[in-house]
Amino acid sequence: MSALTVVEAVHGKTGLARLKWVLSRLRVEPVSQEDSLTAVALMQDAGGPHGHTYAIDALVGALALRVPAPVIVLTSDRDDWSKLCGKRVIIKAV
Repeated sequence: MSALTVVEAVHGKTGLARLKWVLSRLRVEPVSQEDSLTAVALMQDAGGPHGHTYAIDALVGALALRVPAPVIVLTSDRDDWSKLCGKRVIIKAV
């Protein structure tokens, strides 16, 4: 899980104690400058999606691509992931 996903997943009803409990059971990956450059390349290779709409997905995609395959990504937006990572990740809808 990306450190960015933690921020993206939080909403008004998220309790900080519960969030910390869930995170204590997951491996949260930091985001590096190299990851951000990979994310830019993913967006460019996908034909130019840009901005905050794709930024977090592209960064999480960069993290997914840096770990050994097979990689499964759980998402509610399969189309974005197909554009960004193609067949390099296994996409499962939630």
